[in-house]
Amino acid sequence: MTVSRCRCLGAALIIACIFRTLELAAQDSHIRLPVADVERLMREGPITPLAGEGSRFEGDRTQHVLVRFAADTAFEVKWAEAPPGGQTFNNQPRYEVAAYELQKLFLDEPDYVVPPTVLRMVPLSQYRQRAPAADPTWNDASSVLGVLQYWTEGVTGKDVFDERRAERDSVYARHLGDLNILTYLIRHGDSNDGNVVISSDSASPRLFAVDNGVAFASPPSDRGTKWREIRVKRLPGRTVERLRKIDQELLVRALGVLAQYELRTGEFAAAPPSENVNARNGVRRSGSVLQLGLTSAEINDVRERLESLLKAVDKGKLKTF
Repeated sequence: MTVSRCRCLGAALIIACIFRTLELAAQDSHIRLPVADVERLMREGPITPLAGEGSRFEGDRTQHVLVRFAADTAFEVKWAEAPPGGQTFNNQPRYEVAAYELQKLFLDEPDYVVPPTVLRMVPLSQYRQRAPAADPTWNDASSVLGVLQYWTEGVTGKDVFDERRAERDSVYARHLGDLNILTYLIRHGDSNDGNVVISSDSASPRLFAVDNGVAFASPPSDRGTKWREIRVKRLPGRTVERLRKIDQELLVRALGVLAQYELRTGEFAAAPPSENVNARNGVRRSGSVLQLGLTSAEINDVRERLESLLKAVDKGKLKTF
């Protein structure tokens, strides 16, 4: 067994760090468990919050929480409660998960630029144990929807974009290019410090987009859009070739239904994704079924931006390496 490192969330967090993580091959120092295990635990494993604080400041709507998922498994997550009805500006759970799922179409796990991110429905009675004043996400169900994202370790928001380094450091340039491709495809619209971070280890310069709630079809914002367009001068050739294999059918299958729930005895329970009940809406209801996913218009926009990117490469406007 190995011990998962915890950032300082006070004495309770430090004590709670005695919980051990599974002895499995980790991706690297930033994500210490295999992605499939992280996703499964965050989406459906037993869940007990041990300690937490605001991600950026006291009272922040997104919380940095140490969670115990089993007797010997605990790690830190960013936990964001969904707004009433499941979506609003700068609180779009489906966008956070769509960004995570989209990258899987052209990146391998060791190169992911969005940490493991899932949707989780929690019974209101359980959720109120950590947030006594919480209300249900939908009035007809005693459930609270939230986004859980693995809390990346060993990262900083400083010196993320460095053109000179990209010219001399091909490993950094590759990770930067992969990141920029993702932020371009999702129309990333929140350039606040800390939303895009880089490894503190210069020998392994992973980059991550850890806040993707203002993206896709989000209204215009004053939060900065420097990651919305392609900023780099060259792109990883291997990634570009994988982009060429993405078609409309693949995008619809990956992004159309990101999560599905069924209303059972007054609470929403996770259910296997089925046929899209209304592709025009991102949060959709049909009888007892609740779905979250990208709309057909949002998926079409991703495809159009992808086609535009590939045309720029083919015309020599963007170089590859």
